[in-house]
Amino acid sequence: MVYTGECMRIGIDFDNTIICYDTVFNKVGIEKGLLPENLPVGKGFVRDYLRKHDKEKEWIWLQGYVYGTRLSEADIYGGVEEFLTYSKTAGIDCFIVSHKTIYPYSGDKYDLHKSASEWIQHQKLDIEFFFELTKEDKIKRVSDLNCSYFIDDLPEFLMLPGFPEKLIKILFDPLNKYCASDFGYQYAASWNDILAMFKNV
Repeated sequence: MVYTGECMRIGIDFDNTIICYDTVFNKVGIEKGLLPENLPVGKGFVRDYLRKHDKEKEWIWLQGYVYGTRLSEADIYGGVEEFLTYSKTAGIDCFIVSHKTIYPYSGDKYDLHKSASEWIQHQKLDIEFFFELTKEDKIKRVSDLNCSYFIDDLPEFLMLPGFPEKLIKILFDPLNKYCASDFGYQYAASWNDILAMFKNV
């Protein structure tokens, strides 16, 4: 990783990058009678199970319900707090920049921005956050913040046009879903990996 510049600023995605939904989707899905208790734990397993059983509407509903009412039960990825503490002592500015609609695509109109904001405050994360309505707005916010780095779990988002030319992209992949060599990004399987990266910058 090579960085040349005066002020290091790091943009960080929110969903599946800072907040981890692996256990809460299974828990709520079982409560609502949508999932078997022996289903492997993870949001992806829940999505795939419901789609396999022609329950796309139930999957969409479950997402809105979890994001809107049960977000307090979602976990924070291990190492996030340590990374933010290090960044503050090292004089690095960090920002959460997320693409998130205000309301779910269908079902009850839970305020998803409010739920996410309350989760961040409940975790006592000392970080400024921005929730943008479109992917294009998210990229623009990253640019407007003059970020030196951006961390995201979706390679397809990092591939989109419009990012600052000198931005260094880091793909966060805790489930080892991707082959690092397939993408022209820095790669991290954990927040401990990310912390080690920046200690070596």
